[in-house]
Amino acid sequence: MSLRADTSDPVPSLDHMPEIGVVAAQESGPGAGPDDIWGMPVAEGGELPADVGLTPAAAAAAGFTGRVGQTLVCAHAQGTPVVLYGIGDPQAADPASLRDAAAAFALAAGRSARLTLLTPVGAGVDSLVAAQALVEGALLARYTFEPLKSDTGTVPVLSLTLVVPAHDTDAADRGARRGGLLAKATLLARDLANCPPNLLTATRLADCATRVGALSGLDVEVFDQDALRELGCGGLLGVNAGSTEPARMIKLTYRPPSAGPEVPRLALVGKGITYDSGGISLKPADAVHATMKNDMSGAGAILAAMSVLSALHCPTFVTGYLMCTDNMPSGSATKLGDVLTLRGGTTVEVLNTDAEGRLVMADALVLATEEPTDAVVDIATLTGASLRALGPQIAAVFGNAQPLVDQVLEAARRTDEPVWQLPLARRYRGELDSDVADIKNIGGPNGGAIHAALFLEEFVAGRAWAHIDIAGTAQNDTASSWRPRGCTGFGARLLTELALGFTREPEDS
Repeated sequence: MSLRADTSDPVPSLDHMPEIGVVAAQESGPGAGPDDIWGMPVAEGGELPADVGLTPAAAAAAGFTGRVGQTLVCAHAQGTPVVLYGIGDPQAADPASLRDAAAAFALAAGRSARLTLLTPVGAGVDSLVAAQALVEGALLARYTFEPLKSDTGTVPVLSLTLVVPAHDTDAADRGARRGGLLAKATLLARDLANCPPNLLTATRLADCATRVGALSGLDVEVFDQDALRELGCGGLLGVNAGSTEPARMIKLTYRPPSAGPEVPRLALVGKGITYDSGGISLKPADAVHATMKNDMSGAGAILAAMSVLSALHCPTFVTGYLMCTDNMPSGSATKLGDVLTLRGGTTVEVLNTDAEGRLVMADALVLATEEPTDAVVDIATLTGASLRALGPQIAAVFGNAQPLVDQVLEAARRTDEPVWQLPLARRYRGELDSDVADIKNIGGPNGGAIHAALFLEEFVAGRAWAHIDIAGTAQNDTASSWRPRGCTGFGARLLTELALGFTREPEDS
């Protein structure tokens, strides 16, 4: 999945995904084909396939012992190239290790367009879950963002086939299909976040969402400047004030087949800053500027997650709000000391224009709570403080309802998109008090991630709410397993899992 090479149209192409299939294991070995390559699992310290003509000593001498992440390219007896891929201890296998193992195989087979993966037998993971993890690992590992290059130099995956025991084919087929859809969501989120900001403006992101909605059964409403003024979205309009590009709010609605009053309802709010210069509070002139195209990763994750809900038969009614603009300095930009009036009437003193994400999301949080919903979850590249607290591999989560936070944590565990709960320490709320307005948009020099969460909580009207800060996890400096260098698409699979399994909090809790 990639953006079209036509730079005037940055809409991601959703028309192609690798063919994913499941076949029953047979006695015959790998088939021949110029682009085909097979992956054969090897347990750590376990036996090697007899038909590769390799002794354990020779494999060990080549650095292959069967640990997860290890691979060894060799020849099958039939002359077909194969990749031995390590799975570690089969009894200790879990979805995360299988995902990593499949990723290692796919990377080792990087010059092959057609992949066939023999699944581990006897691993302590359900066949459906194992197939899902293997497909996710292989497809996500081979992602590259190259639509703007004249010579890509990469080989896309055209097909991925899992070979499973005959009695597992039905379950594996369901798991492979699910894994393919979750991978598809992440690839879309990566494409959006990697797209240069001159190509993916707020209006073009709205165009993209409209196209995605038409392909995936979502209702899409786009709110322009006039509509945003009528709604009183002073946060989004205030951040947009310095830009030559108009702002857009995109509302996505997924309705499950049964959408009666008993159906749980979940609202998602995403930060969609297509480029963040910091505004008048200009960011330092360093490498961080080049990564600020990813400041719409929260909105991208929501759009991507919601694009696969229909195909996955999600039972939850889901509404998404994407708050989209860039944040630029100019003569018309919001100044330090300005007071903005947000949706619902709350006034905010702006003391740092680089704390803009919370301003645009506050409008959406109010809108989300004005409609029937059981819970609200927001996701944003919000604070450098969360990156400093948890590093680049773990996102932060805050919330006012522990059952909802627990559901986020479980979705994170299932997808191996790690999230750690930080305290919503209301003892710091006073640091957001303003002398001239209801609240100011920053607190003191310490605890910045907590201050941001406390600010957002002001706008949820007491509804069950969780806030996911992905400032650290949205971007990788180096590739690792199925996580590429560049924008990661973190959150797309997490939010999909959350929506699929979402349950409302009991009324008397």
